[in-house]
Amino acid sequence: MSENGNITVEDFDNRPTVTMSRREIISGLATGTVVAFSGAALSGCVTNSALGRKQFLLVSDAELEQLSAASWNQLLTQNRQTNDPALRRQVAAVGDRIVRGADQRLPDFGLTQRNWEFAVFDDPTVNAWVMPGGKVGFHTGLLDVTQNDDQIATVMGHEVGHVVGRHAAERYSQQMAASSGLALANVALADNENRGLIAGILGAGVTFGVILPYSRKHEYEADRLGADFMVDANYRANEAVRFWDGMTQRSSQKPMEFMSTHPSDQSRIATMQSYITSQGYV
Repeated sequence: MSENGNITVEDFDNRPTVTMSRREIISGLATGTVVAFSGAALSGCVTNSALGRKQFLLVSDAELEQLSAASWNQLLTQNRQTNDPALRRQVAAVGDRIVRGADQRLPDFGLTQRNWEFAVFDDPTVNAWVMPGGKVGFHTGLLDVTQNDDQIATVMGHEVGHVVGRHAAERYSQQMAASSGLALANVALADNENRGLIAGILGAGVTFGVILPYSRKHEYEADRLGADFMVDANYRANEAVRFWDGMTQRSSQKPMEFMSTHPSDQSRIATMQSYITSQGYV
């Protein structure tokens, strides 16, 4: 949530934002367009076959893509992209292969029917991210530390995994529902002299108890899907382990923005290695 009291809705990797005011949330509650959240709320649950689990979603892919379109266009106009055509072609080629591979595995998702875009920003920070609808951004700083196309495919597969996993829609829905619940709590506590303290405790509980744990869960799911998509696109899945291990070691020496939005540790790397081995990937 932003400091001005608006609800900040971000893509999964903390990039461009779209905001919804508290008044709009409350108005939505009043008209029934926003579903109040509770631990047992199931009305917004749908099954994602790629994940093998249900998701609490209050927004469709099309709606979220529309919300993020303006932010993507703004990024393209306000941030310098690389003038290296070979680098742009390399990233786009890897992206196209990953999307086609994922589409073969998950034909019902219509991945090749989406308007995928792959941009390479001339930015020395080690980072990459994805926006709803298949808008993928790579920084030249990240490409400087990837050793081969397989490692670029590691990141690309991971980002495509977030799209397939509908992780942005899930986080959007969680934030919307949690913020709606807090708005109702504020109304209920309006006459309570301890209103500020209680609301603060409620906010911390929602943030750490409901929203943040999903970030780690999403990362593991994107890892698994990314490894699948790498193999589908004829890339070497074991390079994913090498890449993340190298990133973890580099981050321990110098903090990187990429690792703040893609937390990695030995447990996560071991989980990835175990999955790759169990699937017979090389």
